[in-house]
Amino acid sequence: MRAVLAEDQALLRVGLTRILEAGGIEVAEAVDNAPALARALERDDFDVAILDVRLPPTHTTEGIEAAVAARARRPGLPVLVLSQFVEALYARDLLAGGEGAVGYLLKDRVADVDAFLESVDRVASGGTVLDPEVVAALVSGAARPRPLARLTPREQEVLGLMAEGRSNAAIAARMFVTEKAVGKHTNNIFAKLELPPAADDNRRVLAVLAWLDGA
Repeated sequence: MRAVLAEDQALLRVGLTRILEAGGIEVAEAVDNAPALARALERDDFDVAILDVRLPPTHTTEGIEAAVAARARRPGLPVLVLSQFVEALYARDLLAGGEGAVGYLLKDRVADVDAFLESVDRVASGGTVLDPEVVAALVSGAARPRPLARLTPREQEVLGLMAEGRSNAAIAARMFVTEKAVGKHTNNIFAKLELPPAADDNRRVLAVLAWLDGA
């Protein structure tokens, strides 16, 4: 696997490079600013982009804007965003296309190297990963309007774990229920959110997007 990395803090950029390469992921290019990232994302020899939301020159939304633009040119381009703070709007922007292969993690998660590398692999494989703190911030917000109001508390819990990028097996283990029970909850979620039969991964992304948007 090959990655493009964008991080303006030199120590973190070097640290991420070493972590990725130790995990068998070659860093095709590591950049520290938005113009260099835009050029790097035009390459066709990488599998996943790992980038900071805020990059020079203005340290506002350069990273996320570059990612959204790159995914517009190359739908489904795997992108894992790293952020210092919980900014759920950026997760929504990335998910808006519905293609999956996106992730949003707080930088603190990099300290758990194995979990971080697992997240990179999941995103590169087309999955979706959301930081638990992003999920928690959304859950603690205003009450969800319809059709999310149709979901039972148990279904909302399943959807929250789904938003973190967990598989049915992982959700079952977390909730201490059978995988069959999780599958039933998942199908109920799809039905209540009016998501027609399609590839499961696509419906999972759309369900999470509906949840983020408040539907």
